[in-house]
Amino acid sequence: MFGTLMLLAVPAVLFRLLGALGVERFATWRVSVLHGLAVMLVFTASAHFAPSGPGPMPGHHDLVAMVPPFVPLPRLVVYATGVLELLGAAGLVREAARPVAGLGLAVLFVLMLPANIHAALEEVPLGGEPATPLWFRIPEQVLFIGVALWACVPARSAADGARAAGAGRRRPTG
Repeated sequence: MFGTLMLLAVPAVLFRLLGALGVERFATWRVSVLHGLAVMLVFTASAHFAPSGPGPMPGHHDLVAMVPPFVPLPRLVVYATGVLELLGAAGLVREAARPVAGLGLAVLFVLMLPANIHAALEEVPLGGEPATPLWFRIPEQVLFIGVALWACVPARSAADGARAAGAGRRRPTG
């Protein structure tokens, strides 16, 4: 149930630790978390193309079962969302593409919410595991939407941060 969340959190923390060790790319939590989301998306997107079988990893047929009945061409939709997840992951790691990727992923996560609700209500298992309950799926999806939207926020430069910190310490003269 917490696997997808861990696919975001663990890489994000590891990237931030690399930042603390001097890897400049991961000098902020924002960039580390966005890269963590990219890692999660690569893993979740792979399920869109993998055959379903025994084991904890869901496959294509598992994800097709999640698609609500009102969505046409569910197999094609599963492949398309997998491609969009991979494109979003690639966009998150390229600084220039982050805002567009973040917005696109936020929209994708909103559009995928009915599938998560359907899977929870119909108790659709994934990878042989019991269905994730709705009380967990919706907050998890909201978190992913929030992280994706965080990519749309312009990155602050070190100079901006120093100016903001300095402005907060100024004492009025007079």
